[in-house]
Amino acid sequence: MSESRSRSFVSAQMVADRAGVSRSAVSRTFTHGASVSEATRRKVLEAAGALGYHVNHLARGLRERSNIVCLVVADMTTPIRARMVEVLTRKLQAAGKITMVINTETETESVDSALRQTLNYRADATVVLSGTPPASLIETCLANGQQVILINRDEDLRGSSNLGVDNAMAGREALFLLRRAGCRRLGLVTSNARTASLVERERVFVEAARAAGLPVAVTEAGPTHYASGRDAARRVFGRSQAPDGVFCVTDLLALGFMDVARHEFGLAIPRDLCVVGFDDIEQAGWDSYRLTTFSQPLDAMADEVVDLLLRPAPGSAQRRIIEPVPVWRHSVRPGPV
Repeated sequence: MSESRSRSFVSAQMVADRAGVSRSAVSRTFTHGASVSEATRRKVLEAAGALGYHVNHLARGLRERSNIVCLVVADMTTPIRARMVEVLTRKLQAAGKITMVINTETETESVDSALRQTLNYRADATVVLSGTPPASLIETCLANGQQVILINRDEDLRGSSNLGVDNAMAGREALFLLRRAGCRRLGLVTSNARTASLVERERVFVEAARAAGLPVAVTEAGPTHYASGRDAARRVFGRSQAPDGVFCVTDLLALGFMDVARHEFGLAIPRDLCVVGFDDIEQAGWDSYRLTTFSQPLDAMADEVVDLLLRPAPGSAQRRIIEPVPVWRHSVRPGPV
């Protein structure tokens, strides 16, 4: 057996033998706050360094808290979800947590398998970024002693926490921006995902517009992707009465919608058409789009997740709501023309 291979299997007992101490002394040396003399600690650390020993935190987690936090994610390639994972993993790592990312599909079997993996690895907590896992599967994690944090879900599951964005505020503000721009023929573009967040943005926008005497033509496209926004634009502008102001419930839909409106139907934005999005993905700020949108405060949301993990409140479900930040750009006129 090569030296490199043997070094990778160094055990705590081997460290104890080299240092001339007990196995429990090695364990106490690498356990924060445990009692061990300075002389023993020094001998153990010297032996560990010589042998290349590292504590197996995963194995230790079988007996105590593993410090593992699982992120259950669907559609991880979309810009907003990828950015959310990046921010969360960075914040969790800074808080001393080990992050396990489980990339799920929308099928129930895939999500079920993913959540059961979090139990197999003795994860302390699961953060569900996907809108797809049914409540029964999340309850399985809760029943096995996990802390569960749901992002943008609308269930009140006892023992879980739900962190969301104020989608109702975004729906009302989007209507205000379009009305201020002088838009009177309104449209809304959504996807067939029908997650709680998308449904809430649609519901509030439509209800507020109708209360103001402005009907809204709702177009439901395919998945929440750029191509669906393009398809929606072709359907919208193929009608006899096309809108002059549109709220797209995500930026990806908005970008596809804008490209078709300009390049296939010759509309000038914002002169002929005003468009509002939601998410503030990186591409929304590109010069070719300059999309007026709402920014999900991902850093603030990640800080809330860390706070919930470090200071959990046992008992009934918690719900924390964070307001999105309006981002004014070029796709909406500043006032009536």
